[in-house]
Amino acid sequence: MNNFIVIVLDGVGIGELPDAFKYNDQGSNTLANMAIKVNGLKLPNLEKLGLGNIAPIKGINFNNSPLASYGKMIEQSVGKDSTTGHWELGGIITTKEFPVFPNGFPKEIIDKFIAETGVKGVLGNYAASGTQIIEDLGEEHVKTGYPIVYTSADSVFQIAAHEEIIPLKKLYEICKITREKVMTNENEVGRIIARPFITLNGKFTRTTNRKDFSVTPPKMTILNYLENSNIETIAIGKVNDLFNYYGIKHQLKTKSNNEGIDKIIFANKNFNNSFIFANLVDFDVYYGHRNDAEGFHLALQEFDKRLPEILNSLDENDYLILTADHGNDPTDISTDHTREYVPLLFYNKLKKGKNLGVRNTFADVAQTIANFFKVNNDLQGNSFLNE
Repeated sequence: MNNFIVIVLDGVGIGELPDAFKYNDQGSNTLANMAIKVNGLKLPNLEKLGLGNIAPIKGINFNNSPLASYGKMIEQSVGKDSTTGHWELGGIITTKEFPVFPNGFPKEIIDKFIAETGVKGVLGNYAASGTQIIEDLGEEHVKTGYPIVYTSADSVFQIAAHEEIIPLKKLYEICKITREKVMTNENEVGRIIARPFITLNGKFTRTTNRKDFSVTPPKMTILNYLENSNIETIAIGKVNDLFNYYGIKHQLKTKSNNEGIDKIIFANKNFNNSFIFANLVDFDVYYGHRNDAEGFHLALQEFDKRLPEILNSLDENDYLILTADHGNDPTDISTDHTREYVPLLFYNKLKKGKNLGVRNTFADVAQTIANFFKVNNDLQGNSFLNE
């Protein structure tokens, strides 16, 4: 079918980068630390591909005949956010860090937010865990109707609202206005994120109706080069939002990892000569950010059980990359992303697994895709297609 698939296991890092100290992430290692916490990972299919060959991980054995080529990649972009991680996978190295607001947004931003969106006031306005802040401020939000505004260590402006107080359409409109009229110029954060929630069994619970309003990439990515060369580009899940739909011909939305896997298999069976770019976000949003190592492991096990379905959907002309966009160590004291290497597993039915070593940039993925489709470009990175 001549398809090339990249699956981003969101937040699944594999050890601190040399510059992790700049981000207070010394000692972070999402996979290895999680493995210690849960007394060993049980991921037999990822083990067969060669996950245990990349770095020591309790419970994952070294494989003398891995089905996939293996290695790990260094992030050259500044930051440790999904946007910069995915953009670098797409061939762009970000050298200017998006602004962050660890102490909340200054008064002039909040005043502008209120004036432009028409809301009567805001709650919160500090860095927080998304689940904790709706627990703390949910009742007051229901009483006042004020949206809950918060941020994190990442470059994000997050707006939480109960779906019965601020309907989804209105919440998305508020986010769109914030993107276009409030967080601009020197305040242009990487993402404005709608964080809707409901009341379930007497507790405030976030829904799957999250929506990201991202910055458009500053220049062409691998998606644009492929689209301009009449290669079908299919984005699945969060990828659509992170690239602001730039260079994406077919947009498949998802609300869970399992739905994402279903759509990866669907796309691979229904498109030819195509690039399929998917993000499985549950690892990050439900477990990394909540410091839930056991839940993270269970989510990886669910993916691992379905991995053979993905592999069986491939023919000898298809290629698959499994990787990540950053770390999110569920065992550290913060609930933020962690500055880590990301794993690299590169699979084709006819190729023997080899050691791809430590890649100097995530952008090697973009060049490998370009090499596969024989598309000229001026992106960063070096291809490992024929190594």
